[in-house]
Amino acid sequence: MILYNHQVRFRLMVVLLLATTFAGCKKFLDTQRQGAYTADNYPYPGGSGPYDQFLFGAYNDLRGYNVHADAFIVTTSIRSDDADKGSTPSDGGASVFEMENFPVTPSNGRANNIWVAYYGLINKCNSALVNVDTLQNITASEEVKLQTKAEARFIRAYGYFMLVRLFGNIPIIDTIYADVTAQPFVPQSQPAQVYAFIEDDLNFAAQHLPDSWSSEFIGRVTRGAANGLLAKVYLTQKKWAQAAAAAGAVMSSGMYDLSVAYNDIFSEQGENSKESVFEVQATASATTPTGNGVQYSSIQGVRGTGIWNNGWGWNTPSDVLEAAYEPGDPRKARTILYSSTATQTNTSMYGEQMPVYPSQVPNPKYNHKVLGNPSMRNSISRGCWWMNVRLLRYADVLLMYAEAQNEAGNSDTARRVVNRVRERARRGASSGVLPDITTTNQSELRAAIRHERRIELAMEHDRFFDLVRWGIAQQAMHAAGKTNFSDNRDVLLPIPQVQRDLSDNRLVQNPGY
Repeated sequence: MILYNHQVRFRLMVVLLLATTFAGCKKFLDTQRQGAYTADNYPYPGGSGPYDQFLFGAYNDLRGYNVHADAFIVTTSIRSDDADKGSTPSDGGASVFEMENFPVTPSNGRANNIWVAYYGLINKCNSALVNVDTLQNITASEEVKLQTKAEARFIRAYGYFMLVRLFGNIPIIDTIYADVTAQPFVPQSQPAQVYAFIEDDLNFAAQHLPDSWSSEFIGRVTRGAANGLLAKVYLTQKKWAQAAAAAGAVMSSGMYDLSVAYNDIFSEQGENSKESVFEVQATASATTPTGNGVQYSSIQGVRGTGIWNNGWGWNTPSDVLEAAYEPGDPRKARTILYSSTATQTNTSMYGEQMPVYPSQVPNPKYNHKVLGNPSMRNSISRGCWWMNVRLLRYADVLLMYAEAQNEAGNSDTARRVVNRVRERARRGASSGVLPDITTTNQSELRAAIRHERRIELAMEHDRFFDLVRWGIAQQAMHAAGKTNFSDNRDVLLPIPQVQRDLSDNRLVQNPGY
């Protein structure tokens, strides 16, 4: 077995089998912010269909500790030029230090954690697909079966998209084995093969997913999410026409717009809004402060004492990100949360006086986008486990469309779309802030689009992947002081040594490691 050690593999198989009973399940798609599904009130019958019990495992894994918290933050954001690790220098150990400063060694625990986490997510999707195809005791229409498969294949495609960008050559696992000893060795596939597999899953999902769900199922994946993710997959491969078409399908659907103010997107009231294309659902209550949530915000929360004992203080905005904002850009204040100093008092978006940064910690900034409402912090928990994780926003789709159009030679179309994003950003700002882009020169507009992606999506986990696909990762990293970074090695993580050991070294290591 190449994915897990034997104990982890057995545990995952047991979880998959238990999930089919759906007894005592946790909430994963609840619009009641303080609620949680139980075996008694899970919305079926009368809900979407009898296969929801199998999809639950995959949706629940999206909230997993390494899927969208620790290893996710470390490998996608702390590894970029937009963020520093934060906290104290020794906090997190060697595995985080390597991710921030390079090189990452094959024995790195975070690299192995994210490998295991995303293959675990994929395993849940494969399980759901097998159950739809093989279970004889469930009667359902072909339409219901196709929709269930579309949800599972979307989530599986997302898992593989993360893995191929992180590791490059990876095994494609597309089924499960009831007898784990019968699992054959699956060799690594080239990225082109992985991307073709992802495209097939997402095209299927776009064909069979609904445009929207009824209110009790808000947060489930949609046709817009499939097309939006497909646009990013195409963009990564420089398939400009396909990327523009997929992004254009989201834009013409009528399901999304830029009506939500930038300040509100990342707050509780901004969850699942017209800006949201795909986000991880979380909730919490005073009696269940963490069990139905995700630790994403807690890891990045203000590191202090008393009412400011909110988290680890990791993933802090870097100095180079801070310097990249245009004068007066309102998005800066919503992204970078400054601590107070001995001579200056700073406040959060809620008007709270920020504490003075601990003297042993070098960087007096935090990610403002993960700060939850103080009333909930005071009544539920400091760690904000109820905060959803935004994975794909409408502004991202617009910027992907603009980039694809510009690269295809349609620069005036691209310019107009980028200006829509800038117009939303400057609402309520002083005159002259964030003026419209006027150039239609392809090279100049390319630079403007890249700048806009960096600022609009700052701290939202796209930056590292953008730098790699633009071919400027080493230049950007060195400018940020991460001078150990090498394009010949660090654009990919090493294949974890523990996985190579489990495969009897049949998994081939990435170059440079």
